[in-house]
Amino acid sequence: MPRVKGGTVTRKRRNRVLKLAKGYYGSKHALFKTAKQQVMKSGQYAYRDRRQKKRDFRKLWIARINAAARLNDISYSRLMHGLKLSGIEVNRKMLADLAVNDQKGFASLAEQAKSALK
Repeated sequence: MPRVKGGTVTRKRRNRVLKLAKGYYGSKHALFKTAKQQVMKSGQYAYRDRRQKKRDFRKLWIARINAAARLNDISYSRLMHGLKLSGIEVNRKMLADLAVNDQKGFASLAEQAKSALK
């Protein structure tokens, strides 16, 4: 009985890895061994950064809300506390959008927060 050569399977596996490594710098897109290492590392970065992205956006929203709040003479923490006391449930993403695109609307929310703190 003749031996089985796994050439087509091996080539398909290698080509799949090289396709994923397309556009990588230097030998990382051309040589199988370095491409495989980089594809694995890229997967780790992608997994990590899908979670990191959520943190980064929350930090960005808080920075924007804080900047707009201070233009309305209130700190971020006091604004958030005042909104909670006044029963206004707006998430940080929407608050940041208001802060950038609708200053008057944000100012009215800031006033309500200030009055709730008194």
